[in-house]
Amino acid sequence: MTIDKTLEAKILRYHFVEKWRVGTIAKQLNVHHSVVDRILSQAGLPKVERTRRVSIIDPYLPFIIETLAEFPTLSAARLYEMAKQRGFKGGASQFRQRVSELRPRKLPEAYLRLKTLPGEQAQVDWGHFGHIQIGKAKRPLMAFVMVLSWSRQIFLRFYLNQQMENFLRGHVAAFNAYQGIPKVCLYDNLKSAVLERQGSVIRFNPTLLDLSSHYHFEPKAAAPARGNEKGRVERAIRYIRDNFFAGRHVNSLDELNSQATQWCHSVSSDRKCLENDELTVREAFSQEQSSLLALPDNPFNTDERKTVTAHKTPYIRFDLNDYSVPHQYVQKVLTVSASLTKVRLIDGEELIAEHPRCFSKGEQIENEAHVNALWLAKHKASIQRGQDRLAQASELSATFLQQSLARGHLLKRTTTRLNQFLDDYGRAELHAALAEALKQQSPYVEALEQILERRRESRHQPPPIAVSVPDKVKNITVKTAKLSDYDALGENND
Repeated sequence: MTIDKTLEAKILRYHFVEKWRVGTIAKQLNVHHSVVDRILSQAGLPKVERTRRVSIIDPYLPFIIETLAEFPTLSAARLYEMAKQRGFKGGASQFRQRVSELRPRKLPEAYLRLKTLPGEQAQVDWGHFGHIQIGKAKRPLMAFVMVLSWSRQIFLRFYLNQQMENFLRGHVAAFNAYQGIPKVCLYDNLKSAVLERQGSVIRFNPTLLDLSSHYHFEPKAAAPARGNEKGRVERAIRYIRDNFFAGRHVNSLDELNSQATQWCHSVSSDRKCLENDELTVREAFSQEQSSLLALPDNPFNTDERKTVTAHKTPYIRFDLNDYSVPHQYVQKVLTVSASLTKVRLIDGEELIAEHPRCFSKGEQIENEAHVNALWLAKHKASIQRGQDRLAQASELSATFLQQSLARGHLLKRTTTRLNQFLDDYGRAELHAALAEALKQQSPYVEALEQILERRRESRHQPPPIAVSVPDKVKNITVKTAKLSDYDALGENND
């Protein structure tokens, strides 16, 4: 509670000049006696010890003090129940007040401000910035933040999750932006960096170790509950929330990252450097850049790799969307290699398909050549089945089809019409009509139809009835049985 200077002056005057007691001053000025005690103690006077009145809680004080010494965080409500079991009859509010006075207090810890050398250390962490709607998908918006500890130069890049691949991409992009690598990268205990720790023994994520080996930096994990060790990146994330992200409308991830890069190079770089307030962050970074490690010739591979299977349809499912593959690869195990812009599908070492990456949900990303190839394969299969059925009906059908094709007629149309004639007139009539058409050198569907109709009229038969026969039934070929086999069965029974 802040005391008005006028009130403070009155308290001191009434005590030193008027010789009023503490209780009188508190009553006349309508303040608590603890306020008067505090003002007088600040003036150098010892605190007046007052005689505490006898309370019904007094017999239980040794029990409370002893219990709190053993269990400092035990709640007052639990202590109250324990005291009631021992005969305490007082109210809960009075009991809680007394417990708060007796509970041992943890001494506040003082932290040293840690100093670093130029190029020595960067601090890395994620920040959650809500969600972004992309098509049908609602994706988390995560900010990868890296801060150079000496110059306080910030690198900021937004991703749609904080998975390992984006964690790696953030590092690679930050090193490229700095045109150098800090000697140490300090992390909080996130799973992308630290898998397990027992005291000072730390097991880092193997993928992070691969990254550190490639770029020659040392990964370090901040000690738990040590805010001073990773305070630079935590303050940077708060600074980003307040100075960059607040009030900003997110239309697309690419646009947001473009704005973030511009902000890091302008507003963020123009602030004062906390290590040396005579420099801006931009000026300090230009001095620090020469102390960074050099970049390797080849960047680290940050593509996502995942094993997938194309099931009955020529599509694989990856990151909530379906991507087409050539139909020859159904029921095969494939590998997805995905960047932020492309999805590549690999069979062994062979690249079989490549698509632009989609971050929506439930979309079908197709290569038109894959769909057309499947349709053509199905189409050819249908023609082949029709030709097989005609061949079973008459050995002359192949010759008729060849001669018809040589004269420029479409194979599909001719095969379809001949199968229809087979349904309407039967195999015997079709065979006879094919023989007559070939003899007349007229391998035309129209000529064949005229021959069939003429033979039907000569037999005084009615026109054929149009019947829709399912393809799966139509394509079943039933061979004519030999009647002599049935005669032999009858003779054996006799």
